[in-house]
This record gives sequence, structure tokens and C-alpha cells, in this order.
Amino acid sequence: MPHAFRFYETGAPEVLRWEEVEVGDPGPGEVRIRHEAVGLNFADTYFRTGLYPAGLPAGMGVEAAGVIESAGPGVTGFAAGDRVTYTGSPLGAYSTERVMPAQHLIRLPGGIPFDTAAAMTMRGLTAAYLLRRIHPLHPGDTVLLHAAAGGVGLIFTQWAKLLGITVIGTVSTDAKAEIARAHGCDHTIVYTREPVAERVRELTEGAGVRVVYDSIGKTTFQSSLDSLARRGLLVCFGTASGPVPPIDAMQLAIKGSVFVTRPALADYIADPAERAELAGELFSHVGAGRIRIVVNQRYELADAVAAHRDLEKGISVGSSVLTVGPRFERKDRS
Repeated sequence: MPHAFRFYETGAPEVLRWEEVEVGDPGPGEVRIRHEAVGLNFADTYFRTGLYPAGLPAGMGVEAAGVIESAGPGVTGFAAGDRVTYTGSPLGAYSTERVMPAQHLIRLPGGIPFDTAAAMTMRGLTAAYLLRRIHPLHPGDTVLLHAAAGGVGLIFTQWAKLLGITVIGTVSTDAKAEIARAHGCDHTIVYTREPVAERVRELTEGAGVRVVYDSIGKTTFQSSLDSLARRGLLVCFGTASGPVPPIDAMQLAIKGSVFVTRPALADYIADPAERAELAGELFSHVGAGRIRIVVNQRYELADAVAAHRDLEKGISVGSSVLTVGPRFERKDRS
């Protein structure tokens, strides 16, 4: 019997409920997909807590990889048996099977395993649009990346090195600093004991960086602004510590006529052609070994509550996935 996580109220991880579900047949433009691995992303917690609105009751998760079991009328480009991955689709990825619109699917090359795809589709496409769409970067440019040992951070840093970009990365511990450097981070700042903006100025001989990529939000916003070079750009693409504070436009002038943007992945993969281009570049790098995807944490899908607890404690490093095994009983990992 197919199973899925649903939540009927917002709150702590315990609001997630593991239930038997009826999946049914795909309708026009839809496919039925059997999941092999599901992506675990910090953004999932935003839906669960209500930071991102979702009509309740709702499914959980927007990223997974698997095999198409059947295709509904009008579906073109995909057929039963195809290996696919996706991100940014309607909520419901935390499931063993589901019916979903085919328009969100991305064909998965045979050389990329399902768990790798689930670990990298959202993170990899995020790194792709940050590096390839937000701001023109050139060899020799220096950027600051927060959470450099996170799932996006490890992909971003490896990709940045392919482009000749110098990366200064912030991390919370020395162990994470080692991981970030092993993936190509040029300089690391342990923000729990080092003043970030001050260290950035030291490393850039007072100039600051051209771009700051900030997925943390509230607690890093000021240091991010203080790290920018004149006419630099702050890219706020996440809110792990909470939403960024209100922006005083005059402060942007005082800081050196700097810019701030708050992009969303959905707006960079909405166009099928652009999504295919970004995914193609990502898959090419991963398939050739130029970007390594390491799955550091694996949980059975039924253990998603425990996975959310770990995610919010900040003990996860790099990418995490939920694997879909032959049995779906929920386990007590409290």
C-alpha cells in the first residue's frame, strides 16, 4: 500500500503524519511515479512551520527521483519506465508513490543514481542559477558564501572553482571548515568565533567581495552587507535563521551603493528551456566527476520526523536523502 507524509497543522516535526494513501491513475498531463529517493531540504521545514504557506492538509516535500509507472493522456516526452527527477513541484514528495504534473519532471541520465539525484536536484539547480544567472562572474572574482559546508554550499564551491572564482566560506565549526576546504573553498571563516565582515576585509585587502550569497537570513544580514565591496550585490536566497530585517534604503547608499536581491529557484526553472539548460550543465559536471555529490545523511522515508529534527539542530553536513525501502512502517527514533 502506498504511504505518504501529510500534515494537518503547522508546527514542530511531530505534526508530520505517516499515512496510507490512495494514489490512483494519472489524468491528462500527469504521470504516476514510484519514488526511489526523496530530497531532504531545509525549505521543507518552512512549509511545516508555516513560514511558507500551504493549504492544509498538505503533503510534504518538493524533490524526489524515481521511475514513471504510467503516463496520462497528453503527456509527451516521458513514458512508463523513464528515470526522472524533479524539484519545485506541488507538495507531496515525501511519498512512496504519487501522481503529479509531468511538466515538472527532468529526465535523469542513466549514470546518475537516484539517491544522488534526490540529493542534488534542488541544491544543484540552486547553485546553477546563483552562479549562472544572478550576476555576471568572471575568473578572479571573490565572493562570500554562507553555510559553505551545506548541501548547496558544497556544490556551489566546486562549481565556482570550475569558473575560476575565489570563494570565502562561513562555517560553524572547524570540522565543517575542513569539509568546505576539501570541496574547493579557498578561505573559511568560523563565524562562531571570528567576526565575518572583519575577516572578509582582511582577506580582500579592505576591498570587500563582489557578491555575498546568504542562505541564513536574519542573523547574517548585517555582516553580509558589511562584507560587500562598493556596488556589490547581496543575494538573500534563504532564511535558515529567520527572515531578513526591513531594509533601510539609505543604508544601501552608505554601504557603497550596494544592491540586495531575494531570488527564488522557482522563477529560474519555470521556463522548461531554461530548466533544461541549467539541469544539463549540472548533470554534465556531475556525470564527468567535475562536481562530486556526497550524501552525508541517509534516513528511511518513514523516519522523516527524525530527519527534520536533525536538520533543525544544524548537525547535518552537506546533502541528506530519504530512501524508499521495501517496508514503510514508521520507526520510533525519538
